[in-house]
Amino acid sequence: MKALIFAAGLGTRLKPLTDTMPKALVPICGQPLLYHVIEKLKAAGYTQLVVNVHHFPEQIRAFLASRDWGIPIAVSDESEQLLETGGGILHARNLLLPTDGPFLVHNVDIISDLDLRRVQRQTRPDALATLVVSERKTRRYLLFDDDMHLVGWTDKETGEVRSPYPDLDLTSCHPYAFSGIHNLSPRIFPHFEEWGFSGRFPIMDFYLKTCHKEPIQGILAENLRLVDVGKFDRLEEARQQCAAVLGR
Repeated sequence: MKALIFAAGLGTRLKPLTDTMPKALVPICGQPLLYHVIEKLKAAGYTQLVVNVHHFPEQIRAFLASRDWGIPIAVSDESEQLLETGGGILHARNLLLPTDGPFLVHNVDIISDLDLRRVQRQTRPDALATLVVSERKTRRYLLFDDDMHLVGWTDKETGEVRSPYPDLDLTSCHPYAFSGIHNLSPRIFPHFEEWGFSGRFPIMDFYLKTCHKEPIQGILAENLRLVDVGKFDRLEEARQQCAAVLGR
């Protein structure tokens, strides 16, 4: 099984740490964020990994080369241009294919107790993408129908709604927070071109444009303990979550 780790971000909300290192190498419980994600993926049975890089890419390459991980880890280089999430997936196409099933995409700044093997089991064969979501309190939510089909997105603070369904009834939708972890069918790559997506673009733009035509599913991870280490003030919470997972 293959997985892509998003490690190319600038980490601007983690300054001043990211003035001298990439977000992927910010230490939590004595090890970089990237280390924790790699080990989690290995423990779940992933046998080939891809890491995308942009900010201080040489540091990430050096870290990956500094030890024997026991599985092959390739680098998808975005040094010339940061391609965002959708563009990053498309750029890594030749490293992710061929694959005999869905490949996982995991943000490097997510520390959680998510059972990735359960995600594998719950991914429907016909789903173009399967998004892990939870009831975590946040500002922006994905919207699902009763069958957990993606139907839209909303910003609770501004009231903005994005959906391909013009008559979407928000009161009938189930709002959940996206975890930054999703399972993608390799069938997604020709659909990028079909729907006019190339270069730099967020994967959520693709999901929201195509969810009325393609099966974009959600998996609700109940009682999920997750920390998004995207902000400086989340570092201590991330250390506590990491320590709990490691039993320290």
